Amino acid sequence: MMDVGEWTAGRLLGVSGSYWQACTLHAGVKLDIFTLIGTDEMNADQVAGALECDVRGINSLLNALSSMGLLVKKQGRYVNTEASMSYLVKGSPHYLGYMVMHHHNLVEAWSHLDNAVRSGRPVRKRGVFDDAERESFLMGMFNMAMGIAPRLAGDIDLEGRSRLLDLGGGPGTYAIHFCLANPELKGTVADLSTSRPFAEKTISQFGLSDRIDFVPCNYLKEDINGIYDVAWLSHVLHGEGPEECQMIINKAASVLEPGGMMMIHDFILNDKSDGPLFPAIFSLNMLVNTDKGRSYTESQIREMMTNAGLRNIERLPFKGPTESGILSGVL
Repeated sequence: MMDVGEWTAGRLLGVSGSYWQACTLHAGVKLDIFTLIGTDEMNADQVAGALECDVRGINSLLNALSSMGLLVKKQGRYVNTEASMSYLVKGSPHYLGYMVMHHHNLVEAWSHLDNAVRSGRPVRKRGVFDDAERESFLMGMFNMAMGIAPRLAGDIDLEGRSRLLDLGGGPGTYAIHFCLANPELKGTVADLSTSRPFAEKTISQFGLSDRIDFVPCNYLKEDINGIYDVAWLSHVLHGEGPEECQMIINKAASVLEPGGMMMIHDFILNDKSDGPLFPAIFSLNMLVNTDKGRSYTESQIREMMTNAGLRNIERLPFKGPTESGILSGVL
């Protein structure tokens, strides 16, 4: 059993009401307050005027954000903290606002978690995203991957490999950084056609349009085209049930040449399924939002890889900020 610390009345109530802070952050990002303030100092009247908001409402929000340490209040004027400048101001290379908005878009579904637990069914229809929600999801994935991919690409040895499949790669962040770290490598991002504009824009921004292409692919219903010597599956499995996961891994393995390498990156549970905390909680996120998705244990993923003909399966030393891990194997 993982050590979760002592539960006290204060801690229980703190967790119960923690969504208040989350919603405060969401509102600040949705209104783009941090970008508006930027490097300036602004009072509540100025912020309210610029955003066409009620002064009382803005004053309360600014004070709450200050109490959270996301703004600093100086003689009635508000300034960004170093962290807010880095993570919450648009244009920053470390901007996390899209992921914050993705979390905001999930709040309603999470508020009906009890119904999902009773029925075992999602409370939100899969794939129901408007353009803004799709942008938040895909660019949120980009933001998160940008915090991981540059370091990871330098740590994984792909010397001698020439063709990468980034399956379900969304905006292509990992393909981009694997190619930057390996000049002889070319990549293909295979994902739903709705991801294409985001992927091609991102790939172009890194000057890699001649080395990374995008192939529309519904890998649940279609075969994967091409031949590759390395396949990267990042955060693909948790959206699907066990049978679908096995099918996806089988399809990815089928386009690997002999000796090809597969890497699966996901939120991996321990073999008792009671930790780490984030993968365990994330499994509930899949419950309220998908038909069959969940977090999987290391043993479950190993078995799926073995069933697909992969061998020399190992857990890489990598550990992501939200307890993600990587299993690799060769065909």
